[in-house]
Amino acid sequence: MLKESGPQTPSKLEILLGRAAEVIVGKEHELRLALACLFAGGHLLIEDLPGVGKTTLAHLLARLFGLHYSRIQFTSDLLPADIVGVSVFERRNEGFHFHPGPIFAQVVLADEINRATPKAQSALLEAMEERQVTVEGQTRALPEPFFVVATQNPAFQIGTFPLPESQLDRFLMRIQLGYPSASAEKVLLAGEDRRRILERLQPALPPSELQNLQRQVEQIHLARSIIEYCHRILVFSRRSTRFLHGLSPRAGLGILHSARAWALIAGRSFVIPEDVQAVLPACVPHRLVGRGDEGPAGPGQIAEYLLQGVPVP
Repeated sequence: MLKESGPQTPSKLEILLGRAAEVIVGKEHELRLALACLFAGGHLLIEDLPGVGKTTLAHLLARLFGLHYSRIQFTSDLLPADIVGVSVFERRNEGFHFHPGPIFAQVVLADEINRATPKAQSALLEAMEERQVTVEGQTRALPEPFFVVATQNPAFQIGTFPLPESQLDRFLMRIQLGYPSASAEKVLLAGEDRRRILERLQPALPPSELQNLQRQVEQIHLARSIIEYCHRILVFSRRSTRFLHGLSPRAGLGILHSARAWALIAGRSFVIPEDVQAVLPACVPHRLVGRGDEGPAGPGQIAEYLLQGVPVP
């Protein structure tokens, strides 16, 4: 069991957040959500306009822990074999040799994922859920830890394909970076190129420490009242007439895993209702489909609607 007063974990995480803030300026809340997603063992979807730092954030998460990083640029002509790999006949060995694709990395950036066709998008489904891929009838395990960060352009932009519900549900969180504040943007404009800062950024923690933090998340205490609070949110979403369908049990597990990770970052050994409320806007809206033009539309509005409908324990 974690000790709430132990100095090691908070100090390590403070260093981690400080290093991250050197690259992504003025987005502390979004950085905490991204780290919580990583600590909870989930995958992250970043949806926003080009040029606000989506790719930089993905690369940053890999650099902070010294993880093996690969980038897949999703385009309309991308094939599943371009993602998972392919077997090539080698004359000198007189046999086929498997050449792993870029999916075989610890942090995989699926850049502009909604610019690829559904066939290419589906190549990620098994990898994200099972941490393995099946190529030519053979199952191959992916590295540990394994973390997919996907970026997505807004649906109104030309050349995008909407992600199916099954693909969206594989992402533990969906966040938006948005434009920086006026003060943060002035720092960006007057300062050094973020890519150069990122290139010389040294890992704050080793990969083994990331796995240790992921194990600590599982030890964060969940009181029965917190579990009941989360369950009431699930039930409320299912009974609401504003959505075509409610939240699944997997969504509930995702909320609780994320709340545990948020509590760990805050230096606590137990989850409080505010942890659930903090992660709900990132964990829930992409899993719900509105019914018609009525009701909440944006992520913040959907989360607020659910939270207002369920009493706090």
